[in-house]
Amino acid sequence: MKAVKIKKTGGPEVLDLQEITLGKPLNNEVLIEHVAIGLNYIDTYHRSGLYPLKLPSGIGLEASGIIKEVGPEVSDFSVGDKISYAGVPLGAYSTHRIYSTKNLVKVPKEINLEIAASIMTKGLTTFYLLHKTYPVKQGETILFHAAAGGVGQIFCQWAKSLGCTVIGTVGSDEKINIAKKNGCDVVINYRKEDFVKKVMELTNGKGLSVVYDGVGKSTFEKSTECLKTRGMMISFGNASGPLDPINVPKTLQPKGLFFVRPSMGQYLNTKEELNEASKMLFEKISSGKVKVDIFKKYKLEDVQQAHTDLESRKIIGPAVIIP
Repeated sequence: MKAVKIKKTGGPEVLDLQEITLGKPLNNEVLIEHVAIGLNYIDTYHRSGLYPLKLPSGIGLEASGIIKEVGPEVSDFSVGDKISYAGVPLGAYSTHRIYSTKNLVKVPKEINLEIAASIMTKGLTTFYLLHKTYPVKQGETILFHAAAGGVGQIFCQWAKSLGCTVIGTVGSDEKINIAKKNGCDVVINYRKEDFVKKVMELTNGKGLSVVYDGVGKSTFEKSTECLKTRGMMISFGNASGPLDPINVPKTLQPKGLFFVRPSMGQYLNTKEELNEASKMLFEKISSGKVKVDIFKKYKLEDVQQAHTDLESRKIIGPAVIIP
């Protein structure tokens, strides 16, 4: 059995693959043999220290696999079940792990476990953004930044299936077709074109009710300019760096804007919430309304290279680590 550990924060070189020994699962725990591990940009935040961890620590938020052993109080899962999960505690970068059933969901037989591992964090994030943080309406026009990114590729397809008109931004011309393929009606290369001007043209000067922004520092101020009175600015990521302190009287007050910084733990805090979200996610995949193609697979031994590729933007689709 092996697991990736970090003793200190830093670059990809701090990711250390180690031999581990696991005990027996207790009470509501199970022993999982991982089949695939999700690779997410947030993993680099944990490794670099942007999101502080108590060290030493495992790393990785999501994976899928097969249950090999169950604890004495486990009644809703059995040995042999296909499962996936997303959430804390970190430690998905491993061949095996003991994990609480609180965050586990059963994977339908028609869903490939590699697909399941690649979509849990991104798909559950999409669920709460579209259905909980700001429940979109059919016919509504929305703006999503980084439309060709990991979350963006799932989000835009999902939003399109709900009847939204989706405006997406990307950082290069090469990503325009990726965003269009995944449901964007209009794609803006924000490095070449003023996305505020374009949004206002598309909405006849009215602006939008909501902006979904996982980019952060470089897009925040202009994103608020795209909103109409009482619009909602949803900042859920920091790909370009964390936000500067917000000048509320200048940025939010003039139009009475709402600002929210959501995370998965706030919206999927109970088993009922998790089951609702995962059920809808798997239905979107099974129905073909959200299509997922694995862009790249890495061996667990190559995890440092995986993080290097993540941070250099070489990964342009769902990626997994195969233990």
